[in-house]
Amino acid sequence: MENLPLGLTTFELSLWIHVTAVVVGLGMTFAEALLFPVAMKMNPRHLPYVHRMQLTINRYVASPALLLILITGVYQVSEASISFGAFWISASFAIVIILGGLNGAYFIPSDKKLEAMLNAEIAAAGDSEFTPSEEYMSKAKVQGILGPISGILIVLAIYLMIAQPGA
Repeated sequence: MENLPLGLTTFELSLWIHVTAVVVGLGMTFAEALLFPVAMKMNPRHLPYVHRMQLTINRYVASPALLLILITGVYQVSEASISFGAFWISASFAIVIILGGLNGAYFIPSDKKLEAMLNAEIAAAGDSEFTPSEEYMSKAKVQGILGPISGILIVLAIYLMIAQPGA
């Protein structure tokens, strides 16, 4: 392993990037669970901001982080001569792929749609009291379920990386 001017080997640099991407990129997604209830308590008219913030986090922070996690993970497995078939490796890669799929196929499009739906509902309500529609609340509830499931998957992947069951 080659030593870089930073006092790290290329493997250690890859590991640092990998862990930083998990902490920064995926750590931010845990805060998303607080946005909806806070906005509802303050004023439901703040809900479009919730979806814009989630969209921004998922598009510009979580998605690039997942890509870095995948790239550095592949490098580390190949560099350390670990089998991609090892349970803890294959399960972790599956989790990263599932999270990326959920992010790109569900969370990002869903936040775009929910923000647009709310903006239309708020505009229709004008200056009168605003309560989100049942349709909106039903669709937001799905996010409220899938968000924590994603969080559990992240925590499970961290466990697998540390415990390395079957290694």
